[in-house]
Amino acid sequence: MAKAIYSHDLLCMNNMAEEYNYRVDLAYAREDNLLFGERIYKENARLWLYKDLAKVVWLAAKNCYSKHNLRFILYDGLRPVDAQKAMMHTRRAKENPHWMEEPLLLSMPGNGGHPRGMAIDIGLEDENDQLIDMGCPFDFMTENSYPEYNQAHRAYNAHSPTVYQNQNILNDAMSNAAKILKIGITPLAEEWWDFRLDKHFYEQFKPLSEADLPDEIKSMS
Repeated sequence: MAKAIYSHDLLCMNNMAEEYNYRVDLAYAREDNLLFGERIYKENARLWLYKDLAKVVWLAAKNCYSKHNLRFILYDGLRPVDAQKAMMHTRRAKENPHWMEEPLLLSMPGNGGHPRGMAIDIGLEDENDQLIDMGCPFDFMTENSYPEYNQAHRAYNAHSPTVYQNQNILNDAMSNAAKILKIGITPLAEEWWDFRLDKHFYEQFKPLSEADLPDEIKSMS
């Protein structure tokens, strides 16, 4: 039987942003998000993560800022099953049914680390609030999702050396923090911005719906 995730297992990333030098920009609480162009979360939603992943992000963000003067932008964390369903019913998703075909660009509701608070989407910006070039924007979607055509894929091989250097800064910050804390994380192959706790760990837990959450953690209602 899958384990339950309790509210005390989830930490609000907004609360520690100043201390660890990162910024929260919850993408799906905005109507102008790149992927759907419509709001999925309520406007004042906050970003929550499972405690182990939160610790990795805090240390990684602190070290990245200290070493490179680059700031993490946290775009999404806990994404309840209800939000995953809502995403699949947006106009843009319906116009792109191949997103739900292998290799998947949208997870089926209940799948993956996000509905467990065990995945995080991260970008980088400099001290002037300018986005760092990662090869394509966060939430970039391609017509062809195979690695040789998908600029968001970690195996895409036609970026500039600067882009790979920038991607490595983010990857190294997360992987080094995870090693220090002895917490397993996996970069999602299809998205340079997505990091999650290892699959064998998160699949032990039941995905969360809005009904499972107290009001202060709910993102949609």
